[in-house]
Amino acid sequence: MAHSEKTTSQYWDSLYSGKFKLRLPSKLSVGSRNLQRLLGNHICAGMRVMEIGCAPGRHLAYVAKHLKAHVSGLDYSKKGIAVSRKLFNSQGITGDLRCEDIFSTSFVNDNFDVVYSFGVIEHFNDPTDIVRRHVPLLKQGGTALIVIPNYSGFYGRLQEYFDPENLLIHNMDIMHTKALTRLTPTDLRVEAEAFPYGRFSPWLINLSSKWPEIPARAISYFLNFIGLLQPFDIPFLCPIFVLKIKRM
Repeated sequence: MAHSEKTTSQYWDSLYSGKFKLRLPSKLSVGSRNLQRLLGNHICAGMRVMEIGCAPGRHLAYVAKHLKAHVSGLDYSKKGIAVSRKLFNSQGITGDLRCEDIFSTSFVNDNFDVVYSFGVIEHFNDPTDIVRRHVPLLKQGGTALIVIPNYSGFYGRLQEYFDPENLLIHNMDIMHTKALTRLTPTDLRVEAEAFPYGRFSPWLINLSSKWPEIPARAISYFLNFIGLLQPFDIPFLCPIFVLKIKRM
């Protein structure tokens, strides 16, 4: 089902075996700010919101604490859900967090105003089914936001140089707007659009895979600062693609 289940599993094990910092996503990270801006444009206080692939819980916790939504989250990783629950407890917030497979979830359909996923569908050889699964969970008029990294342009060329192994776990065939739009379910009443989004972000590129850690981090932080100063989105520099589906 996934491009490389072994590599993905190793990623989660390495993340959760370390000392994960129980904190919300930083507004000083241009990557986090891009996602916060996207969510803030679609989520209002009191909405019911679900994240598919929610671990380690930072963005969902942000939605609960700062956007004041009622949140639910799903992830297949037991370690990921455990860390997510610790994060929620540390922030004094509540959420319905379940360790489940999205294809056999106990969450009921027709229940959410917004369903979103960040960096999930690009790990499937054929993401058609996982994209479709977002939509029945929505109420009529609800919105799905499906976000993937943009490795189709210079981000991809740089990542291929710095960390080609990481690039292999991504489905590159879907990383343009026409391909994303074609993933829209045809058996449901929906409206859909796909578009590049966000300010320039260095965090898609693993510089430290080839360069020494300290200079690699210094360069990334400098480029992050440049991205924070960028006044508006420039399609060529956008680090993510968004597939937005509205259930009719």
